Amino acid sequence: MIFCGTTILPGERKNVPLPVPDAPPLETICLCGAASGRTLVVTAGVHGCEYVGVQALRRLFRELDPAELSGNVILLPLANPSAFYAGVKQVVPEDGINLNRAFPGDAGGSLSARLAFALEKSLYPAADLLVDLHSGDCNEALRPLVFIPTVGEDAINRTSQAAAEVLAVPYRVRSTARNGLYSWAVQKRVPALLIERGGQGLWSEQEVEDCCEDIRSLMRHLKILPGDTPPQDQSEIVETFYAEAASAGFWYPVVDLDQQVQKGELLGHLEDMSGNCLQEVRAECNGIVLYYTVALGVQTADPLIAYGHP
Repeated sequence: MIFCGTTILPGERKNVPLPVPDAPPLETICLCGAASGRTLVVTAGVHGCEYVGVQALRRLFRELDPAELSGNVILLPLANPSAFYAGVKQVVPEDGINLNRAFPGDAGGSLSARLAFALEKSLYPAADLLVDLHSGDCNEALRPLVFIPTVGEDAINRTSQAAAEVLAVPYRVRSTARNGLYSWAVQKRVPALLIERGGQGLWSEQEVEDCCEDIRSLMRHLKILPGDTPPQDQSEIVETFYAEAASAGFWYPVVDLDQQVQKGELLGHLEDMSGNCLQEVRAECNGIVLYYTVALGVQTADPLIAYGHP
């Protein structure tokens, strides 16, 4: 395998720098299987306070043995390292832009644009499947779920969904996003998924192990590891509604994760400093609460809650 100009021999594990224009390179770990096969690319740390995927990839690169693989695995634990080390939620601290809204990138743009450019240039050509690991950020609670794309060619969408179906998550959510690491990948004809597990700036050993098992299941699905992973019991969410804060204020959700809500039901409200109601958020359809903001203080356009229906 050759990645970013570096040759990794069969049965070899190697740290390979991923170049970023006018910035330090990102650190990847490449495992070249003893036998040939497909390549799985897994990223984490696009958002600095989403820890489960970061820790899972650090664990996997120590546990996986290239001699047992038929194919290749490329792991990128920190796609946005400055945000991780500074504990900055959701954005690249140098420019205040959400990296998962920065695709396609620009080699001459701000740091988020240059990171997006670098990730696309290096990772997309290598991947038979690209998986981006997320959690609820430090201000979000969520149930594990996988976003499946709907914006790619039909064959790419189907390949992505077939991979998603082997994951042990309760919800499979159809996504119409276009400007994220995984959603831009499918538009460039690379099958891709976004997995969410964990939240609130926390991680646990169980969540990390569940995330590692997600990746092992995908490796078995791609025949990189031996064995089969049958489709899991998932509910598919065909339409999702996202509510955002109309202004800065104090946010009070009144529902919980997995709760069934009815059209018109109150989901939460926003108050000003004096306790006046600035905004009521009511369900636009019958659905299931997937995630919501747990922070008391929110800014204009901050996400408040997401819910969807099968």
